[in-house]
Amino acid sequence: MSSKNETPEVEEEEPPEEAKAKGKMPIGGHFNELRQRFTRGIIALVMGVMVAFFFATPIIGFLTAPGGPDFKPAQLGVMEYASVFFNVSLWAGFIIASPYILYQLIAFITPALNRNEKKFIFIAIPAVTVMFLAGLAFAYYVALPPALNILLHWGDDVVLTVVGIKDYMNVVTRILIALGLIFETPFIIMVLARLGVVSPQWLASKRKIWVVIAFVIAALITPTFDPVNQTIMAGPLIVLYEISIWLSKLVYRKKREVSESK
Repeated sequence: MSSKNETPEVEEEEPPEEAKAKGKMPIGGHFNELRQRFTRGIIALVMGVMVAFFFATPIIGFLTAPGGPDFKPAQLGVMEYASVFFNVSLWAGFIIASPYILYQLIAFITPALNRNEKKFIFIAIPAVTVMFLAGLAFAYYVALPPALNILLHWGDDVVLTVVGIKDYMNVVTRILIALGLIFETPFIIMVLARLGVVSPQWLASKRKIWVVIAFVIAALITPTFDPVNQTIMAGPLIVLYEISIWLSKLVYRKKREVSESK
């Protein structure tokens, strides 16, 4: 016979971290965590911009270096250099803060992922970063110098070339970002192969078409139309495509081994 004074058991609430790890955090808790991580990211961005503000001038000098030792862009408007200065500070600050911002994003989404998805993210992020940096390095050291040499001296016997700092930075950043993204081609195709969207055989059969596409993309990115610069820009695209075919073969081989083991 149960006692009348028996008190019902009260379930203790789990700490937010443990509840999140078990996938039991209420929707309000997710919103609170998202707000906190977003705030931390904004604070990191502001601090990054403040640090970058002191290095904006040498960064601008670094970006104008591919124009040659005697090249010095002009300020064509009262606020032109100031605009470029603050834009460079903002982007440099974002780059400085990006590892911490990325950490906040990963920390928020990983509890909802399974083991394989987490493994893929931790492999993909370094690979994507390295490929993007490789694209930036190729653009800066290989593609930009000959392209700018032609642009800056084209028509010297007819016109006086005066290059505004804002126009110059627009051209340079467009080429840098475009080649950085293009160098992600192997990773993108590898993901598509993993999802079964493309196959190594299909990719190999489209080689000739890709060569044409590579030169079209090079023409859109490159500010010059001479064949040397077109080849310099299109060459890496063709090489990256061949690397993509090789990576897709590895993905398919691994998928086949997994299916045979089951």
